[in-house]
Amino acid sequence: MLLHGLAVSHRYLMPTARRLGPGSVYVPDLPGFGMSGKPAVVADVGAHAATVAALMDTLGIGRAAVLGNSFGGQIAAELAVRRPDLVGALILVGPTTDPVAATAWGQTRRLLRDLVHEDVRQVPILARDIREAGIRRIRITLRHAVADDIYGKLPAIHVPTMLLRGSRDPIAPRSWLDRMAVRLAGVSVVTVDGAAHNVVTTAGAETAAAVRRFVRSRAPAA
Repeated sequence: MLLHGLAVSHRYLMPTARRLGPGSVYVPDLPGFGMSGKPAVVADVGAHAATVAALMDTLGIGRAAVLGNSFGGQIAAELAVRRPDLVGALILVGPTTDPVAATAWGQTRRLLRDLVHEDVRQVPILARDIREAGIRRIRITLRHAVADDIYGKLPAIHVPTMLLRGSRDPIAPRSWLDRMAVRLAGVSVVTVDGAAHNVVTTAGAETAAAVRRFVRSRAPAA
């Protein structure tokens, strides 16, 4: 189960998703984003986690490896706390929100720094996703993201966890992942050289390979 980040959709996750096959790989669009419906109420982290749990229940998915990128990592972490029966392994890729920059402006400033390291070929996909989500939804979701205390939830996560980031990612710096790792049991920390925040897009092969190695070695039943 792959969960996308703020303002985007399943589309930018596909370079990683395709390489995780063959097998059952689910890449849903969260409510309000991509090809999903656009509810008037903008969901927070808890509401998105409840939606993912309901989807997994409906599809009859037992315990899955759940990968969340950026804001999707916050949702994945919430899901692991609320419904540990659904999460066999947790992969947080470039997870937000680092408490050092837990404001809308702090995250925006880091995003601007990240843009200079991203591949410009992502622009058409990201522009489409932003247009479909709308500025109002993105702005409110950002407020939900910075209000969510993922750091405080980490000790309640009791499944094998991998933290992964691109070496050039200023949104999820190594110092943040190191602080997260201290609070997680059985954690693995992986860095993909040369990639930035959207490592799932620009380094799909490397990301998928790291995920496969982790799931096979640490959570063979996931």
